[in-house]
Amino acid sequence: MRGRSEQRRGPHLDDQEPDDEQRAPTARTDQSRGGTVRPTATPGGRAEAEAAVPDATPTHAPEGATPRPAAGDDPRPAARGSRWSAVRPAGPLLAAAALWAYAVRSTDVTTLDDFGLVTAVHPAFWAGLAVLTAGFWSTVRRTGRADAWSLAYVLVLLVMERATQALVYPTPLHAWAWKHDAVVGHLLTAGGLRTGDELGDMAVYDQWPGFFALQAAAVRLAGVENTLTLMSWWPLISSVLVLAPLVLVYRTFTEDRRLIWTAVWVFCVGNWVGQDYFSPQSLALTLHLAVIALVLRRFPAAERRGPRQAVWTTALITVMVPVVLSHQLTPVVLIASLGVLALTRRHRDWVPLLAAVALFAAWNLTASLPFLSAALPEMVASLGDIGGNVETGYGTTPTGTGAVATSWAARGLSAAVMLLALLGAVRQRELRRHARPLLLLTGVPPLLIAANDYGSEMIFRVLMFMLPGAAFFAAAALLPRTGPPGRAPRRPGEGPADAPGEGPADAAGEATAETPAGAPAPVRPGWLPLPVLLAVTFAFVPSYMGKDRLSYFPPAEVALVADLVEKAPDGSLVAAPNRNYPLAYGDYWRLDHYWFLEEDRAAVDRILRRPARALASDMKDQPEPGRCYLLFTQGQRANAEMNGQLSEAEWRRIEESVAASPFFERVAGNAAGSVYELDVEAVEAVEAAEAVEEAAR
Repeated sequence: MRGRSEQRRGPHLDDQEPDDEQRAPTARTDQSRGGTVRPTATPGGRAEAEAAVPDATPTHAPEGATPRPAAGDDPRPAARGSRWSAVRPAGPLLAAAALWAYAVRSTDVTTLDDFGLVTAVHPAFWAGLAVLTAGFWSTVRRTGRADAWSLAYVLVLLVMERATQALVYPTPLHAWAWKHDAVVGHLLTAGGLRTGDELGDMAVYDQWPGFFALQAAAVRLAGVENTLTLMSWWPLISSVLVLAPLVLVYRTFTEDRRLIWTAVWVFCVGNWVGQDYFSPQSLALTLHLAVIALVLRRFPAAERRGPRQAVWTTALITVMVPVVLSHQLTPVVLIASLGVLALTRRHRDWVPLLAAVALFAAWNLTASLPFLSAALPEMVASLGDIGGNVETGYGTTPTGTGAVATSWAARGLSAAVMLLALLGAVRQRELRRHARPLLLLTGVPPLLIAANDYGSEMIFRVLMFMLPGAAFFAAAALLPRTGPPGRAPRRPGEGPADAPGEGPADAAGEATAETPAGAPAPVRPGWLPLPVLLAVTFAFVPSYMGKDRLSYFPPAEVALVADLVEKAPDGSLVAAPNRNYPLAYGDYWRLDHYWFLEEDRAAVDRILRRPARALASDMKDQPEPGRCYLLFTQGQRANAEMNGQLSEAEWRRIEESVAASPFFERVAGNAAGSVYELDVEAVEAVEAAEAVEEAAR
């Protein structure tokens, strides 16, 4: 059966693995002589029976007696060793979890520096991460381990990566997550979708409402007021959800458990860009991979369709619909990816591509047409501007030692994964050939750079969409050359004894099961893979948690802004240096906003010359009954200083000018910030007096 299966799949590795009959030693028992035969090696490598050795015990035991094992054949030590080997991975796993739990309890986040959680977390966290990585590598490199152990290590890794912040911080991270909570609140309040005339720029979320409608339904079902608890835990939830389609994609191209789970590990530590937060992108990425997995596994070339193809097509469309309804960019990547797959001989089926195009066109020509019509001129202008689109991705210049160091750590991590992927693709020739569809899919996202800057985030989205394929080939660079696709590596104990060139594949660079006797084994230092895996795992921490000073909003800051949003009359204006604070979009359907540091540089320089006066002039024209508020918080300050908007001295100058101005009155404040209300009449009186004086001159 195996031979026929391999013929259907086509040729595999040049160095074919010998059949079990060819590679296994032979041993015969001559029962008539009451002995066993010792195998001896022949020139061809096979074991032959040459001599019989009498057993130490009689062949036949007396009737009714319990047979005794032969001397030296006591199975108890082997059984104990087998049981110990089966549970050995639990040791590092439990030790890492204990160290992490202690670190979480011992971490103080009341004062964060420019390195965020990197310097604030207890050292036991780093020790636990090292133990976990070493334990994972020790477990996954042994081919006999069950998948459950590798999955357990990955899940603990995700808990350490994504749940640490949820436990040490009392409030959710990321201003964008708070913005999405506001969108959910809008759907719950309005009870329906609004147009651009009613919501302005925020109407874009009503035109792609899939994710937010789902969360609004969850809030209603749970009987809670908002999504704050879900926001804190969403990075862990979304990271766990993506595992299933990711593993299915990898299993399409290999049955080598070492390669699959090492690739999953590299994906988890390489996914630092932060799109796993409470956002449509996090859900859309999971659904995108689910579609790819379905197409790879259930949509071969059209001439090889199965009888249940209609069922799989229905399932495919069911998964595509929420992608199209939830996100603007992911359907574009999906269509491009399906187009590439349709051009390959292995998946030349146009049904998935046509279905995706039809759904995308139907939605964009109806519900989201207002947004696309308004954004089309800008999209056309950026088309082909590769330099501008990439430069915009890093348009905010990190300032300060911490911000610069964490920024370079993130870039270094991505560069390391991509270089490893290149090395793996070059080195694993047969894997590269068999996994060519995945290699092609990895090359699709960079094409997006020529299309648009996607609000200064395109370079990060490109890295995210490339990561599944890049992680697979990066893992291949850390492992010995894999066997023929579809054949699992030999388990320990199969085949002849572990002689050079004959033993099981080993991560230390020894000969693989596919390496014939006498052939040179793959050359790679045995200590290299683990340090590389440790390096990329440790690099994730500053890349992902290194900017927590600007991502974390303490309870005092949340309370200050929440009180302002609650008490501000309809039609009021909330001005602030930037939008990096909680509830920045709170009640956005009834409040206006002005973030003055996000204006062009000339406008910012004008404000810096006379801060209070310039801000008062910009804010005073808000129609009644709305009022005008100016908000300063520590989250805004962290963002301004770490991203090069203002220096510390410039920030103090603005705050001191406003505090001393007769135009502003401090109406609320705490340790995390201050709220000032503008006296519009005072501003108008001064401006009128200045106009009279100017006319007199």
